[in-house]
Amino acid sequence: MSYQQLTEGKRYQISTLLELGISISEIARKVKCHRSTVYRELERNRKQNQYCPEAAQNSSVARRKAARKYRIPIERIEFIRELLGIDWSPEQIANVLTKVGACVSHEWIYRYVARDKHQGGKLYRHLRQGHKRYRKGLKDKAPAIKNAVSIDERPSIVDSRERFGDWEIDTVLGKQGTGAMVTLLERKTRFYLVKKASSKSAEAVTQATIEMLMPYKEHVHTITADNGREFAGHQKIGEALDAKVYFAHPYCSYERGANENANGLLRQYVKKGTDLRTVKDDDIAFAQSRINLRPKKCLGFKQPAVIFKELAKVA
Repeated sequence: MSYQQLTEGKRYQISTLLELGISISEIARKVKCHRSTVYRELERNRKQNQYCPEAAQNSSVARRKAARKYRIPIERIEFIRELLGIDWSPEQIANVLTKVGACVSHEWIYRYVARDKHQGGKLYRHLRQGHKRYRKGLKDKAPAIKNAVSIDERPSIVDSRERFGDWEIDTVLGKQGTGAMVTLLERKTRFYLVKKASSKSAEAVTQATIEMLMPYKEHVHTITADNGREFAGHQKIGEALDAKVYFAHPYCSYERGANENANGLLRQYVKKGTDLRTVKDDDIAFAQSRINLRPKKCLGFKQPAVIFKELAKVA
């Protein structure tokens, strides 16, 4: 039986049946609702073992009025849809809206996307893992990465992007079970590296990371990752590259925003759901080159590859 809110009439009916000594199960059958609905109603509104239908109805109306105050304006929803359409993550959207005083939680955005999908919408396709059902708190329950160092301990010079050699790392998935791509981005120059890995396992990601950065070892000071288990080999990475690895706060992908944005560009060449076994190393190299040769406004419309090469020579 689908959930329905109790009406005022049903509340008086429940009150009458209680006075007659009818069981909860029988009351639910007569009122035509689930018995758990009756249990919740009595638990919420019965005081001193007495149920007052009038007080219960007034309380219900007050709750609905309070809930309407916090409904998201249609203009804000349209803006959220636009940002989702350009592959912004719910965390990125929530953070930006909060900064301008239009607070919306990333959990609400995930739920909105889920409702849109249920109604036949396609917003879920813009999520990095659109095929997975979002479940609040799931990541919080995941085991912590051993000896992880928080981004709070990262040197402040990394935030300013003044220093050459601070990197952000992430993984981009293909069709389930076909592997992953490890991506790295140097924060000052926006220089971007991509490499296929056989899987999203910590071992495969660790190996791919070291292989990508080893040629630039002298230009690697820090690496900032998210809290994914694929980065459990961070200590091995740090030792091999003589660098410090830091972890962003949960649900704060904007703390690695440049890398996230570059990953969005990568999707132009390797679409979501692609079987990565069909993607050749030459295809990856082509996409990486195209991205690094795009002029960027934040760099004065200079190309990341050119700036990286210049700074690498100087350093």
